[in-house]
Amino acid sequence: ADSLSDIVVTWSTRGSPNASQVNYAENYLSDTLQTVTGHWTRFVDGGHKRRTQYIHRVTLKDLKANTRYEYSCGSDLGWSPVFYFKTPPLGENWSPSLAIFGDMGNENAQSLGRLQQDTEKGMYDAIIHVGDFAYDMDTSNAAVGDAFMRQIETVAAYVPYMVCPGNHEEKYNFSNYRSRFSMPGGTDSLWYSFNMGPIHFVSFSTEVYYFLNYGVKLLTQQFEWLEQDLAEANRPENRQKRPWIITYGHRPMYCSDDKEYDCDGKLETYIRQGLPLLKWFGLEDLFKKHNVDVEIFAHEHFYTRLWPIYDFKVYNGSREEPYRNAKAPIQIITGSAGCSEQREPFSNDLPEWNAFHSNDYGYTRLKAHNGTHLHFTQVSDDQQGKIVDSFWVIKDKN
Repeated sequence: ADSLSDIVVTWSTRGSPNASQVNYAENYLSDTLQTVTGHWTRFVDGGHKRRTQYIHRVTLKDLKANTRYEYSCGSDLGWSPVFYFKTPPLGENWSPSLAIFGDMGNENAQSLGRLQQDTEKGMYDAIIHVGDFAYDMDTSNAAVGDAFMRQIETVAAYVPYMVCPGNHEEKYNFSNYRSRFSMPGGTDSLWYSFNMGPIHFVSFSTEVYYFLNYGVKLLTQQFEWLEQDLAEANRPENRQKRPWIITYGHRPMYCSDDKEYDCDGKLETYIRQGLPLLKWFGLEDLFKKHNVDVEIFAHEHFYTRLWPIYDFKVYNGSREEPYRNAKAPIQIITGSAGCSEQREPFSNDLPEWNAFHSNDYGYTRLKAHNGTHLHFTQVSDDQQGKIVDSFWVIKDKN
């Protein structure tokens, strides 16, 4: 939904549907239920069985702010259990909490149990999954995708589950990803932005740099859109309302391990500096120009916090407080939620811009306290939920 007062409910059925409906109320048992009808689309997986399912989408519009709603979805042919969600407060002056991670499969989804519990305790206003789902959603004629969607239902039915595409979604031109998720912006969930409290979030696809067989047009369209979106978010009046700009995309600009194929000796990643040779459409300059505060990536199956960095140079705010009024974007790689490919080793000699790293399975939490203070923590699932890293990002000079 393009507004925080709208919620899109998405589900799928195997049999051919007769309707897509959501019943909802603040109290499902005692209030009069409102019924909203949406639409369904047929999704045929690209595998040899051409398995068909029907993806239902219903938009609940103009909901009251800061209100808990209970809902169920379905039709006369069958109904889901009753789920619930809470709408966020109005305006910019509140403190959203999020869980952020990438690379979670349906095998070895080690962090999922803890994320489910956190969600049931009401800890998060949204979840951000930074690419690579299920491993892979198209596997076994998309049966693995179905199993994964059932697994995350215990999270995604209760809080907005925000996503971006990763390399594991590539099969059949990202069709499983584009069909199963409903992000705002009308771009098949490939890129979009949204505002939440004091933050402007920007989601984009790093994959348009790698799978050029699906056309260069996606790459140019996304780059033009990013330029416009970031310029708008960085306008002084918007920056005053929402001081933070945070981006997320799957593959990182900087790598701390030896195996990445476009991280050779010089670590020249396409998304950082643009397509090879021409150096067109690089994102590092664009993000620096528009004063992006934090960039979140995944893809490497570990957690890394970088010092503020631009063009391989560290731009700390000061020696004592590197993240206070940093002079370049702060990058975080959080790809350790758990998948069948297991964890990844770090290089023996870590680069100087690597501030902290952990190989533990886990995920990142962000709490945006206000327009000057963000707090990040890294949860280790291997250590029973212990916080293995925490840091403040502070911006008190405009």
